[in-house]
Amino acid sequence: MTNSNILQIRKIIFENFNEIDLRFNNDEIYELLKKNDNFDQSQTIDDLANDFKKIEDDGLVRCIAQNFTTQWFKIFDDVEKINCPSCNSEIYLGKEESRVCPVSDCNASL
Repeated sequence: MTNSNILQIRKIIFENFNEIDLRFNNDEIYELLKKNDNFDQSQTIDDLANDFKKIEDDGLVRCIAQNFTTQWFKIFDDVEKINCPSCNSEIYLGKEESRVCPVSDCNASL
């Protein structure tokens, strides 16, 4: 599992789907990821399954429907942008998520 994918997915959710009544799917996020220069273009939607599972397990999103490989999500609560004082990264957390930096090399309490 690539931590940078998770960080990019969190940013995409913040910038594009940051409304609790808005539904979105992994295919939409994947299409936005492919526009990012930092995204490994050799990855497929199936390669990101564990990344989507991780953000669901962390409590950022909930799966509301699934059709084969397409998963539909909603966020639990508004997502906020936070600057981690330890690693100085911009991170994106749901208001009800644990206040821990999701950068794998940091994991600082916020």
